[in-house]
Amino acid sequence: MPKRIQTLPVVLVLIALFAAACSPTLAALPAEASEVINAVVEDNKIEEQTAARSVQQIHPEEKPVEPGLLAAYENTLINIYEQVNPSVVNIRVVGQELPFAAHLPDLFPDEPQTPDSPQFQPPTNQSLGSGFVWDTEGNIITNNHVVAGAEKIEVTFSDETVVTAELVGADPDSDLAVIRVDLPAEKLQPVVMGNSDLLRVGQLAIAIGNPFGLDGTMTVGIISALGRSLPASDGFSVGPVYSIPNVIQTDAPINPGNSGGVLLDDVGEVIGVTAAIESPVRANAGIGFVIPASIVDRVVPELIEKGSFEHPYLGISGISLFPDLAEAMNLDKDQRGAMVAAVSPNGPADKAGLQGSDRQVTIDDLDIDAGGDVIKSINGQSIDDMDDLIAYLSANAVVGQSVTLSVLRDGQEVEISVTLEARPKERVQAAPPPTVTNGRAWLGIMGNPLTAEIAAEMGLAEDQTGVLVLEVQDASPAMEAGLIGGNQTVTINGEAILIGGDVIVRADGNDVGTVPELAAYLQEAGVGEQVSLAVLRDGNLLTIEATLREQP
Repeated sequence: MPKRIQTLPVVLVLIALFAAACSPTLAALPAEASEVINAVVEDNKIEEQTAARSVQQIHPEEKPVEPGLLAAYENTLINIYEQVNPSVVNIRVVGQELPFAAHLPDLFPDEPQTPDSPQFQPPTNQSLGSGFVWDTEGNIITNNHVVAGAEKIEVTFSDETVVTAELVGADPDSDLAVIRVDLPAEKLQPVVMGNSDLLRVGQLAIAIGNPFGLDGTMTVGIISALGRSLPASDGFSVGPVYSIPNVIQTDAPINPGNSGGVLLDDVGEVIGVTAAIESPVRANAGIGFVIPASIVDRVVPELIEKGSFEHPYLGISGISLFPDLAEAMNLDKDQRGAMVAAVSPNGPADKAGLQGSDRQVTIDDLDIDAGGDVIKSINGQSIDDMDDLIAYLSANAVVGQSVTLSVLRDGQEVEISVTLEARPKERVQAAPPPTVTNGRAWLGIMGNPLTAEIAAEMGLAEDQTGVLVLEVQDASPAMEAGLIGGNQTVTINGEAILIGGDVIVRADGNDVGTVPELAAYLQEAGVGEQVSLAVLRDGNLLTIEATLREQP
């Protein structure tokens, strides 16, 4: 608009000149008119140059897209899909039930649920997942939480071949499982495994799986982050939940049903197994977690050969050293390492003489363990935090191996040799969940057995037993009765444990030490009954009355 207003006098003058004579020149005009027109034209040129510079700043010149670049990208994705999709299978599990105290229900996307689709509504005792062909012997890899507790496993291939499978081996602590189908070798197309240790943030990431029962779905994103830790869960048992190290984070869309599927690089090699999502709505929110190929390559052969995998076990619980804690322990505030909060009785660390915390300090209104040995390195490998320690044990150590720890004790550096043992198997099968249809009683908590290590972290006697309340469900009898869940996360034996909640030690005078014991008593009491729960809260014994209901 400004340009048109300023050039208007020029246009009018020229029109008038054309009416007076043919093809007049500026030289033929009076000097005053010539100067005016020259001034206007010059201003107009300046403005046009300024506008051009502004446009150039707003839209800087970009390198033109080379012809065929987009087509090459598309062809890459098409070729990868055609190459790998025949190796990816859909898994339907029958008979799987949610546990009484399922861990992290919003993290693992394939615990039984039904897609909001009128075309597909499986019964509530079924769940869906994904898997991929490992070899021509019929071995198929998936997540442990997809097949845990299954009575029947059904596998569908991309060519619509449907066969039943049997469980070969499972490892809840890495959330991996192997199932096997009986098919001719020519019907099986194994994947090609890649090297997840060479990944970099920003690389292309391609997922293929079975989201919401939609078989053969490919989604594309990037590697968003590396070196995450993920709590492992089978969705069926309760007990220790260990951390999976070196987990890959991706924004390639992952949804319920993708678990057990593949994450691929730009040449179609498997760099990980899609396992979990972080989402407030149990669907893709751009944060997916993938078990790296390095762990798959290490665990799967053992599952095929032995049915299980032995993880090296140090036998400590600890926290990462941070500046305020370092200063509270009279260390340099920049000192890093993994501080030993507690040592498991008769474990490898205990036998080697590692020392746990001997006091607590208050930092930001929180009571934090302090004074324990600070692990600085293991076999010469620097340790900056607990994740580093867990990752080293997972990637480099084996059961029976002796490792050398460099630790700070009272400010002095000492070396301690520890012989690693196999990680204890303390999982117990969870009681079936209360449901409306069978009239089972519902309290509305997520719980975990109180172990000696957890008791020590909470300042309780090591021989104290009971059910630690991890979480209280909204609008539940437990919430109405005033039960309190955990408020602090600690790492014990490589697992993330939520502590600080009430510990249920008795129900109507009956001792309860495990989740199944508590569940069994609640079912015996029945819907509508009031139960008297003896709980430990901050070391004090309280009595809480709760009226059981059916689950809404």
